[in-house]
Amino acid sequence: MKKTNHILVSCAIVEHDGLVLAARRGLFMRLPLKWEFPGGKIGPEEDPRACLLREIREELDMAVTIHTALAPVSHRYPFFGVTLHPFICTAGSNQFTLTEHAEAAWMRPEELPGLDWAEADVPVVHAYLSWLGNQRT
Repeated sequence: MKKTNHILVSCAIVEHDGLVLAARRGLFMRLPLKWEFPGGKIGPEEDPRACLLREIREELDMAVTIHTALAPVSHRYPFFGVTLHPFICTAGSNQFTLTEHAEAAWMRPEELPGLDWAEADVPVVHAYLSWLGNQRT
């Protein structure tokens, strides 16, 4: 099987009590200290939704309910490409345990653009805020 340098990733926009969870990558990860929506690589023949539930359980020890899929976003970094499959989810509580990220924080949606996001996540932030604006009208 040929190895590719393009990965497929499910990511969660986790909402709880009007706040959204943002996670900061670790110092020794690819894209160190950049903010992202938590999630992970979609396995071979794995459903993006199943991947998301698994990854959030593994990375945050949290259970979420998936509500809405946003359009996938592709981005090319210098050494690899990524396609993000973002899902808007809700969490039953604001409790989480970090297993991979340097930190995570619950933020008001309007605070999200002020973070130093991984480039692939920037269009996801904008798509989410646009979606949120449409929900309020």
